[in-house]
Amino acid sequence: MASQGKLRIKWVKGAIGYQRNQKATIAALGLRKLGQVVEREDTPQIRGMVFTVRHLVRCEEVKD
Repeated sequence: MASQGKLRIKWVKGAIGYQRNQKATIAALGLRKLGQVVEREDTPQIRGMVFTVRHLVRCEEVKD
């Protein structure tokens, strides 16, 4: 099976004042500090997590 690529996710807006599940999603993505960037495999699960917090993060596709 071919590699699906990666997603580069940057935390751009603080989670204070948002629901607990959104704060937990930010943590589950591996983001600890505002402005931090992480790369994750492009899977439907990760895409769903990004969709949940789309107002708090910026996401772009990265080719291998």
